[in-house]
Amino acid sequence: MDFQLLTKEEKLDLIFELYEKHGQEDYIGEPVSQIEHMCQSAQLAEAQGYDEEVILAAFFHDIGHLFAHLGVDDQMGGFGVKRHEQIGADYLRQLGFSEKIARLVENHVQAKRYLTYRFAEYFEKLSEASRQTLNYQGGPMNEEEARLFESDPLFEASLKMRTWDEEAKEEFVPVPDLKKYREMAFKLL
Repeated sequence: MDFQLLTKEEKLDLIFELYEKHGQEDYIGEPVSQIEHMCQSAQLAEAQGYDEEVILAAFFHDIGHLFAHLGVDDQMGGFGVKRHEQIGADYLRQLGFSEKIARLVENHVQAKRYLTYRFAEYFEKLSEASRQTLNYQGGPMNEEEARLFESDPLFEASLKMRTWDEEAKEEFVPVPDLKKYREMAFKLL
């Protein structure tokens, strides 16, 4: 599909229809749904005073998992779509979102790989699902990968994305009206 031919509204329809149709599904072995997880991530970013690009990246960070319903069948043993961070980031780039948003989506998995390399105790904090997916995501980084990641201008924000990803698994947190994120996306697209 040539996304350049679509209006902003049509692009947003594509994204938010994914959330509406598939967001209520299980979040790969966690006690929350996909939409609960992604909304909680965005809410954490907002509560900590981050800008709208970071908030939206937190909201979009796992959009690649929703592509299982669009024919992407490269799975991580029942724990979601393999390379979901890359698939999601590429999709957001194609739609016209900023490189900052796309890179933060991409980097949330790299941050997990980094943290498990630099801090052995971080692995112990991961949920069982996050531990299982780490194997599919390349495992902990090596020293060269870690140094390169540390030099990324979005390094600190990427680590925050990972923190929110781990924290955004609370049951019974109300899902906000997605209109808020749609309006934010409209401004930034």
